[in-house]
Amino acid sequence: MDAKLVNPIIDAFMDVMPQMGFPMPRRLRVYLQDRNVISNGVTLTVGFTRQMHGKVIYNMTADTARYIASTMMFGVPVTKFNEMAQSALREMSNMLTAHAAMGFSKMGVDVDITTPELIIEEDHTIKISDTHYLNVEMEVGGNRIDIALAVDREA
Repeated sequence: MDAKLVNPIIDAFMDVMPQMGFPMPRRLRVYLQDRNVISNGVTLTVGFTRQMHGKVIYNMTADTARYIASTMMFGVPVTKFNEMAQSALREMSNMLTAHAAMGFSKMGVDVDITTPELIIEEDHTIKISDTHYLNVEMEVGGNRIDIALAVDREA
């Protein structure tokens, strides 16, 4: 996987989150991981198709997911993951990934994204790669979100 492909993901997070009412995010670190993502409680998976294939997974604790959903719903408290809270989380992942897709396009990589898949389950294992993937730790409003990226460009 080309490590430069993580830049549109980071840029999307830095650009989109403040537009949705969040404080300015910070990138904590970027590192390689092996094969599987272990859920911190809530994961959103979005796939890439066309000239790039793979997935991006937004991985966070349930508390962070409640913070995200509440902020997206203009401060409405989120105590459980009802349909409205789940929709807000899916919309966040959709907006971030669509923005990243525009960044990939500027790099000459034409991509489409799939519908976000939401899983609410701690310690759930998701195979994202046969080898390694890049993990980006981001922080917004004191909450950490791990972004796992495993993609390959078509030749």
